[in-house]
Amino acid sequence: MAQYDFLKMQKKLSKYLDEDRMAHTMGVMYTCAALAMVHNYDLKDAQAAGLLHDSAKCIPAKKKLKMCEEHKIPVTDFEKEHTFLLHAKLGAYIAREKYGIKDEEILTAITYHTTGRPAMSTLEKIVYIADYIEPMRDKALHLPKIRKLAFEDLDECMYEILKDTLIYLEVNPKDIDSTTKDAFVYYKDLHIERFN
Repeated sequence: MAQYDFLKMQKKLSKYLDEDRMAHTMGVMYTCAALAMVHNYDLKDAQAAGLLHDSAKCIPAKKKLKMCEEHKIPVTDFEKEHTFLLHAKLGAYIAREKYGIKDEEILTAITYHTTGRPAMSTLEKIVYIADYIEPMRDKALHLPKIRKLAFEDLDECMYEILKDTLIYLEVNPKDIDSTTKDAFVYYKDLHIERFN
């Protein structure tokens, strides 16, 4: 089992994130821990993924692109247009290189915490959901229902979040990443299979 010095990691991270982002990050870390307890997942790994999920969030857009190029991180045309998405891939790189995270599952959870994807691992779902429901979040549709669901059924919670996300993004359909659409289709099919 991996050992993490969370206090040291937090101290380091707080140099790279603004105050609001750091507060959000701590909320995600604790929510990941709570979800891990309920869904029988390793507590420390869930906390590490939650703590580092936004480690690249405050890097300016141009620098994100430059860093991806320097470290040979593939960037899609869609990501070039929507550079805010790059913080996920870049965050996984930073978690590995700057915080010594070697666990592929943690790195993948960081990579997909923004878009989601079909057939996510338990940790991927925990981080994605924690990012959406942590205590400081208050804008999303149906938040009380989704928060309750998060502690009952991760797959059903993914379906509800992705459904609401796509409704929210429909205002600008060209802003929807194809991975998010694929994730929605996957969890919608799962929902239909289980409840019809």
